[in-house]
Amino acid sequence: MAVPAGVDLAGPYVELSYVNVVRERQRRPLLDCVTTRFEDVAPVRPFRWSRGERHFAGWYWAATTGQHVGFESWLERDRLLLLDFDPKVTGIASQPFWLHWHDGERERRHAPDYFARHADGSAAVIDVRADERIEPKDAEAFEVTRLACAHAGWGFERVGTPEAVLLANVRWLSRYRHPRCLHRPVADRLREVFAEPGPMFPGADAAGDRLATLPTLFHLAWLQELAVNGLAAELMGPRTVVRLAAGGVQ
Repeated sequence: MAVPAGVDLAGPYVELSYVNVVRERQRRPLLDCVTTRFEDVAPVRPFRWSRGERHFAGWYWAATTGQHVGFESWLERDRLLLLDFDPKVTGIASQPFWLHWHDGERERRHAPDYFARHADGSAAVIDVRADERIEPKDAEAFEVTRLACAHAGWGFERVGTPEAVLLANVRWLSRYRHPRCLHRPVADRLREVFAEPGPMFPGADAAGDRLATLPTLFHLAWLQELAVNGLAAELMGPRTVVRLAAGGVQ
């Protein structure tokens, strides 16, 4: 892997390879890729599952993009769920590119798990690995990825197992993430009811028949137009306090 003349070698020289929006494979120096819309690219490797494997791969329908995003394990799926719930995230891609670098002995490569675009135009690269499963070669790959992202002006985060209560609540709300759960007349009544904070089920009853109002209530909570108190602290229940909010986990 030849390093072009004039390249600053304070950190590892990194190239990216990816599949562009017209399904062409590209390999370019990192700094030539800074403005690439990686949130729109196809994964650089397929998502497969075989009998007897420890990990279960699949596709998750993301409300953020209206498209399916791949994952390679339940842990990646859980983190994808939280990305989809984050109101700051406007684009998500899985396995967006390979990073290529030389460790002094051989060429190495690593495909981060997710690329996320934020509403302010900034970007973040996310690697998902449980703390207890990080081996030395993984730690090296994550460090190279962190340095490369800093050089490109992207954020980088290595995340592990999510907090259980927050994940359970967001997983419940995700069942109502599809726009078909939004009934606008019901949503308007719920906004009026929860303009003053109040318990969830009595508020749903005040807006109409509970069976008709709860799906829209949960959809508005997914959108974070309705804020659920203690979402990261305790499991939601009939008396959980809900209020009208511009957004953000409470």
